[in-house]
Amino acid sequence: TITAAVGSSVVFESAFSLYMSATYDANAQKVVIVYFDEGGSDYGRAVVGTVSGTSISFGTPVNFQTARVSQISATYDANAQKVVIVFNDNANSLGKAVVGTVSGTSISFGSTATFNSSFSSETTAVYDPNTQKVVIAYRDIGNSSYGTAIVGTVSGTSISFGSSAVFESTQVRHVSTTY
Repeated sequence: TITAAVGSSVVFESAFSLYMSATYDANAQKVVIVYFDEGGSDYGRAVVGTVSGTSISFGTPVNFQTARVSQISATYDANAQKVVIVFNDNANSLGKAVVGTVSGTSISFGSTATFNSSFSSETTAVYDPNTQKVVIAYRDIGNSSYGTAIVGTVSGTSISFGSSAVFESTQVRHVSTTY
């Protein structure tokens, strides 16, 4: 029989939050949680968590987008040793991504990059260690809600994209990615 120890729950955000996603930064050995903060002007936020034994503590949340966001997903690029956050910029109806660098109990961000020029729903991201690329899959509202994917390459604190490809030429829901 295997017994697992479970620690106490810890609040990382006291306001109502949505679209939560988490990833593990193996280089910094930290957890990064990203979310929509309804109590913080509907901004996109990220917070760094440090695990010790069966407990976790959090740094101060940082905005990765100072505008209303939704459809958030995070992944860790092991080659670049960076966190990549993909999201929809609701103010401009754009699919965007940003690269984060964890340092201690905080995270800082490069400039955002647009991967889709229309609203991107059901957005999810995964890192492919064989190609050392990030793959983003999403429901492209501007293209009949088709299932679409695009490859991103991280360089420093920036991300650039190839051309998007439709993987399902009909409306999709509940898009998910894995490697």
